[in-house]
Amino acid sequence: MGRMRPSVPTSPVTLSSAQVVSARHLPSLLAMTLSAGAVNAGAFEVSERYVTHVTGAVTRLGVDTEVMVESLLVLGAFVLGAMLSVPALAGRVAKGLPPRPAWPMFGAAFIVLAASVLGLLGVFGPATGGRETTTVEFVMVLALAMGLLNASVASSTALAVRTTHMTGPSTDFGVALATAFYQQGDARRQSLSVAALRGSTLVAFVVGAAAMFPVVAAFGYAAFLAPAVVLMLATLRSFTSHSP
Repeated sequence: MGRMRPSVPTSPVTLSSAQVVSARHLPSLLAMTLSAGAVNAGAFEVSERYVTHVTGAVTRLGVDTEVMVESLLVLGAFVLGAMLSVPALAGRVAKGLPPRPAWPMFGAAFIVLAASVLGLLGVFGPATGGRETTTVEFVMVLALAMGLLNASVASSTALAVRTTHMTGPSTDFGVALATAFYQQGDARRQSLSVAALRGSTLVAFVVGAAAMFPVVAAFGYAAFLAPAVVLMLATLRSFTSHSP
């Protein structure tokens, strides 16, 4: 008999649909979504610019030259972050290696941490000056981190969870909730489960955003240390080699 070949991964998905909604992993995924909401709200409080509002950024491309350039820069940073997630996920799978989602997730946390530290050092301007005094580079750094986070989480959960934008989850929530009215038995329970997951990510994002506003008002750039730490802890809990 020939030697058995080791199983070769075929997908960067690391959590099954059952694991995504389990008590072990769902809190971590919601914590990441909460952090993304906090980063987005904090960036707006500091610079009057959104980090992850890609639809808005694309819409603003035709407003005026200055806004167009800023929107392109932020959008480009977000896309670049998503691209940087690929080597640790689909890139490793293409080589017959297991994906390493923790790498880009930790990367996102460290980038947010770096943005906080650089802000405290005065690199991006004062945290209370809004668009006039806070540089667009601050938002670009955070957009890079959020693109990295969103892509790694989405890839690792087969698009079941997206952390940084709520248009898709809101659509899924409405569709799943309405579909449940036309179903029975297991099919109905499945639709309600999808609705519960999407609804909980919406709530987590809103809670993170609401909590961040007063923290930024009190601590400025230092407030971004909080979502960075939450991202690190959530990654440790669910995406490192020892995570069950």
